[in-house]
Formats: sequence, C-alpha cells, structure tokens
Amino acid sequence: MPQRYYLLSLLLVQLPAHAQNLASAPDTTRAVRLPEATVTGYGTRLPLRRTAAAIGVVDATTIERFNQTSLTQAVNTLPGVRLEERATASYRISVRGSTLRSPFGVRNVKVYYNDIPFTEAAGTTQLNLLDPAIIGRIEVIKGPAGSVYGAGTGGVLLFENRKPRPEEARAQVGFTAGSFGLRRYSVVAESGTATGYLRAQYARQSVDGYREQSALRRDVFALDGEFAPSEKRTLAVHGLYTDINYQLPGGLTRAQYEQNPRQARPSTATAPGTVAQKASYASRTALLGVSHEYRFSDRFSNKTTLYNSATTIQTPYLVDFERNTGVGWGGRSSFNYRTTLAQRPLRLSAGAELQNSFEDSRSYQNLAGVPGTLRYDDEIRTAAGFVFGQAELELPAGFLATVAASYNRQRYRIARISDAAKQPTNYQFERDFQPQVSPRVAVLKELTPRISAYASVSSGFSPPTDEEIRPSDGSLNRALQAERGTSYELGAKGNAFNNRLTFDLALFDFRLRQTIVTRTTDAGTSVFFNSGNTRQRGLEAAVSGWLWRPTTEAATLGTAQATGLRAWASFAYNHFRFGTYQNNDQDNTGKRLTGTAPQTLAAGLDANWQAGFYLNPTVSHQARIPLNDANTAYVTGYWTFGTRAGWRRTVLGHLETDIYAGIENALDRRYSLGNDLNAFGGRYFQPAPGRNYYAGATLGWKI
Repeated sequence: MPQRYYLLSLLLVQLPAHAQNLASAPDTTRAVRLPEATVTGYGTRLPLRRTAAAIGVVDATTIERFNQTSLTQAVNTLPGVRLEERATASYRISVRGSTLRSPFGVRNVKVYYNDIPFTEAAGTTQLNLLDPAIIGRIEVIKGPAGSVYGAGTGGVLLFENRKPRPEEARAQVGFTAGSFGLRRYSVVAESGTATGYLRAQYARQSVDGYREQSALRRDVFALDGEFAPSEKRTLAVHGLYTDINYQLPGGLTRAQYEQNPRQARPSTATAPGTVAQKASYASRTALLGVSHEYRFSDRFSNKTTLYNSATTIQTPYLVDFERNTGVGWGGRSSFNYRTTLAQRPLRLSAGAELQNSFEDSRSYQNLAGVPGTLRYDDEIRTAAGFVFGQAELELPAGFLATVAASYNRQRYRIARISDAAKQPTNYQFERDFQPQVSPRVAVLKELTPRISAYASVSSGFSPPTDEEIRPSDGSLNRALQAERGTSYELGAKGNAFNNRLTFDLALFDFRLRQTIVTRTTDAGTSVFFNSGNTRQRGLEAAVSGWLWRPTTEAATLGTAQATGLRAWASFAYNHFRFGTYQNNDQDNTGKRLTGTAPQTLAAGLDANWQAGFYLNPTVSHQARIPLNDANTAYVTGYWTFGTRAGWRRTVLGHLETDIYAGIENALDRRYSLGNDLNAFGGRYFQPAPGRNYYAGATLGWKI
C-alpha cells in the first residue's frame, strides 16, 4: 500500500454518520450516530459496537453536508461503498465489489425502505425514486447478508424516512438554485406525538445538466405515519409517489472525452447519436407499504410488512424504444423471542419474505424519440422468497455468538406474446434457480466496555435479474448462472478518550464464483455472461474525532448542535482480481477487476460556531480504474474538493432558518464517473460535472 494511504489510514475518521454540522441550541432530532447508537443490522437492533458486522451509517446530518440534489457524495463517505451517476439521477452502487453486472441501475444489492422490500422481485432497484430530503438514515451492511435478507452477495441498504420529534409540529419550505440550471423546491408538514407521528413531504427538482442531453425533472411525494393503538401494537404506513424524467447523454470515446466532455454521444455515418434519438428515461412509480408490530409479551414480538407497487417506464435509446408496465406485491414477517440458555441471554428470530411481480415489456423501433414498429412484446412473471432463522447467544467473558441461515428460491416465467422477427416463434420460457442455503456465523468479543473485535463468515447467492436473462435486444440468455460467494471478515470498532474519538476497522476476503460480467454492443445493448471466479480482498478504515471543543459547551456530546471542530475520514484499499477467466482467446486470469478502484479516500472537517455558522469542507479521491476485463484501458484517478457553508438558527423560539451556499469540484477537475465497462468502440467515459455552485434557504415554523 502506498505510504500516503497508509498514513491516512492511521488517521482514520469514523463515517460521516458520526459527523456534526449544526450550530445552534441543542436539538436531539439531529443526534450524532456514535458507535453506541442502536442499528437495525441483522434485525436484532443492537448497539453498533456490539454488532458483529461491518455496518456503515449515513444520517440526515451527513446528507446535509452536501448539496441535496443527489445521494452520491453522502454515500461515498462510507469506506468500501461507491455510488455513481452515469447520467443525472441514473444511479448504480457497489458495496465491497465491482460494478461488473451494473451497466445501469442498482443490482446485486438488496434495498429496504422503512422495512418494505424496495428491491424488486427480479433483483433490480430504482434508487432514483428516493429524494435525499425524505431520507433520515441509511444503514449499509457490507458483504453477503443472505442469512436474514435473502438473495444477494453485494450487501444491504436499509433506508429510513425522517421523523419529527415527539410533541412537536412544524411546517417547512425550501429552495435551492445552482449551476447548470438547477432549481429545487421542497415543502414539509409534520407532527409528532408521544405515540406516533405524521409527515408529508413534496420535493421538485429540475436541472438542465452539465452535458448535452442530460436534463432532469423529478417530483417526489412521500407520506409517512406511525401510531400505537395500544401498548402492544404499533402500526406504520408509508406511501411514495415519484414522477421522474431524465435524458441519457451516452458514453464517449477517449478522444471525444478529451475534446469536449460536455457533448453527448454524437451521430456517426452508420448510427444516430443520443440527441438525434432523444435518448431518455421516464417513469411513474407508486409504492404503498403497511407494517404492523405486535408485542405478545416483553420477550416475544412479531413485525409484518405488506406492500404493493405499480410503475410505468418509457425508455427511448439508440435502437429501441421500450415501454414497460409492472406491478409488484409481497411482504416480510419476522418473529423475535428473548430467553436464556444455561443462564445466558439468548435472542432468537425467524421469519420469511415473499415477492411477486408482473411486467408487460414492449420494445419498438426508436424513430427519433417516437415508437415505431413493434419488435417484441413479453410478459414476465417473477417470484422470489426465502425463510430465515437466527440465534444470538451472550457468552461469558464478553463474547457474543451468532448463527443464522436462510433458504432461498427464485423463478422467472417469460412469455413472448409477439415477435416481429418470428425468431424464435412465440415461446414460453421458465427459469427456476436451484434453491440455495445462505449461512452466517459470527463471534464478537468486547475487549473493553467501549471497544469490540469480531470475526464472521457469511455466504450468499445472487441469481441474474430479468434484464440480464433478457437484455434489451430481445434475446434470451439461457446459460447465465447465479453468482455464489463467501466472505471472511475481521474487524474492530469503538470509541476512546471519553467519546472524543470513534473508529471502525475491517479486513475482508470475499470469494465469488460464477461471477457475472457485462459488455456493451455498438447499439448500446448490455449483454451478460459468467466469467469464472474472483477474489476480492480489502481493508476499510474510518475514524472521526474532536480537534477542538469548548470546555464550557452546554450541549452534551451526541447532540449534533454541539459546537467545535471535528475531523472525519474514511479509507478503503481494494485488492480485487479475476481468478480463472478465459474470454474466447483472451486469458484474463489474475487481471484487476473491471470498474474497481484500488484505493478510495474521503475526508473533511465539520466546523460549528455557537452563533449558528457552520462550514463543511470535504475532499475525496479515487485511484485509476480498469475499464475492460483485459486491463488495456484505464480511466485516470482524481481528487475533488468542495465545501458547504451557512447559518442555521432558531429565531424567536419558533422560526427555524438555514441559509447556505456551496461549491462542488472546486478545482474544476475533469473526471469520469459511472464509466461504461467493456464498451464497444471504447465508449467508456461518462464525464462528471465541472466546477459548480449552489445556494438556498430553508425556513420552518416549529410549534
């Protein structure tokens, strides 16, 4: 490891979830997430210090450190986690691994929104449906979590909405304007009681875009409520509606990228470009989920969540024009029981999750943004489900042992109703993946009352998504197999010096078999195949600590309004390599894993003054990454710097104000984010925005 990264890793900072960036009177609604804070984790809600897994936390304070137009920068403050945007709001994410099978969208990562399975039954996730302003907290479980959360080898993201304080109500409006035509509006109304809360929020965002053909418009409405009809029951309702439309600029060659990074993919003599074809993505999605928790006794409880979703998607691209209509439904139920074994505390949990979806997918010729002749019409039915069980036993000498496993099933049924080419003739295709058991074993040791160390072994299996089995060219990939992986992990975390310093350190060795990789054809179609195996080893380190804090501070540590100067940083070292991988006559054995950086770094300061002023400078770095499996093409690494400053204060006891301004990519670095891997014709590059500014204000009236 280069010396500069080694030194940085020794100065570790805990994840920005523990950072603090407010500066007025104490307000426990913005509490810093210290290691003692409770996390959902694997469902048992233990303090982070006593959870035998690598879990990163991003809270509202972290999100507000950056421009709230995107989640990218906030999530990328976590070591081992990379969220990218190929186009405005076109997310893809990697947790401790590659983006090999994610040319677009979020795959191989399970996502939950307020306990609702947000990832579709087929394995894809529309992360762009969530506006940063509605999110109060994100937990990221790194590595396979199939023992409790089912199929997947790339980790789990748990999203929670923002919640008002008990016995408090407020109305709030906000406005942000910035470079490249950015306009953002938000309205919030919320009320909390001793037994529940109700919150409604609307956010509208539009931007012309840094690149040609990269404009965005998004409207998000969220309604969340929770109340307790009795001491034993809690009922929660979560509704979400998103209307989003964004343009797709397409990938550039290196020569085009260096000549003019703001251009869209140009037309050629043989094919039109993205502007001529009006390439874009538009969807309308509604989600409704209901959760019911019943406490039979102090020891025994059940929580059940049911949901239903509906979506319409319209995507004109270089060749095809897709119109998809889908519905999804399902639920999750878990039982928790606390007892003793040999006079030692024992926590048991068991449950099941089931998801179903139906999609009518029609593909037409794209005639400059207008659907032409029907190419094919498919009906796709997907069923996925699993049952799980887990036991946690408190052992003598500060040990905690965990044993868990799940049994997983997934099935696709694809019916081709119409095919203009008549090849193959109308068909019925069914793919039922072999049931898999995903176990997990972990041991944690409390070294001191504030510091713990742990070791874990977990496995997972990740079947292909329907878009991988049936890419947009209408073909069927009958040979594609599910990925299977096993992760070995050691870690330590805790706090020291009277909670003035927190740290989190993890070492992992992840071995993946039947790795799914992708390449992009000249028509922009992504096709997939199994490459053999990969080995992904790495180190993740994060630390934060107070550099200065007034000795007369009235606010307690753990309230985000505490004044002072706090530093944070996170670092990841990745040694990711292909194992045995023969691609036609190309031997890629031992090559670096495509699309992954060997080092990433994020660091910053949170300066807060008692008068209400705050300043949050941040710096981030990503080393150069290979763009193809043969490692013959690379994108250069980059450093970026940005900062946000403002004044946040409650005036007259009721008027909440936050006036702010910020700059991103302050040094105007040219870099590519969300690269197209193994792209035909070397069209790898998706340029990120240059130097840009934003400013805005939020005003609220608190009762």
